[in-house]
Amino acid sequence: MAEIQEKGDSGKGGKKRAKKMSTHLDMTPMVDLAFLLLTFFMLTTTFSKPQTMEINMPVKPETEEEQIALKASNAMTIILGEDDKLYYYFGLGDPAENPEVIESDYSASGIRKVLLSPRIKSNEKMTVMIKPMEESRYKNVVDILDELKITDTKKFALVEITDNDKQLIQQKTGQ
Repeated sequence: MAEIQEKGDSGKGGKKRAKKMSTHLDMTPMVDLAFLLLTFFMLTTTFSKPQTMEINMPVKPETEEEQIALKASNAMTIILGEDDKLYYYFGLGDPAENPEVIESDYSASGIRKVLLSPRIKSNEKMTVMIKPMEESRYKNVVDILDELKITDTKKFALVEITDNDKQLIQQKTGQ
């Protein structure tokens, strides 16, 4: 393991000096141990599995009579726009109602605060409708589904965007 090497006497006469001792450590056993530990931990480690969100999609009704009508007071619509923008309003989006479209973001102080508001949490029949536009990204849909999961929103639906919704967004953005 460790050995001490002595330097020999030069054979000259004169003053005797103390022998200089140098130490030499053999690092081979420590390197072996490090590789054994590394191999052990690599072989016994389990990698984290990707987490998936399970979504149960309802069966499409065969006739219009089978669909359940939704009241405007029990509806909130979230529209996913381009460039990671998010708009929401309460109601069904009927132009006669003239709903107030509010722009928000995906942060904790944005849509999460709205989803945790008493207006939504106190109404057990509240249904959140998610309407992604063609320009929105898949990441936006995943982000809003994550927010719905975080806020423990029970009733939500992915719905196709209507022309009325597009007009409301155009009025809001002024395009």
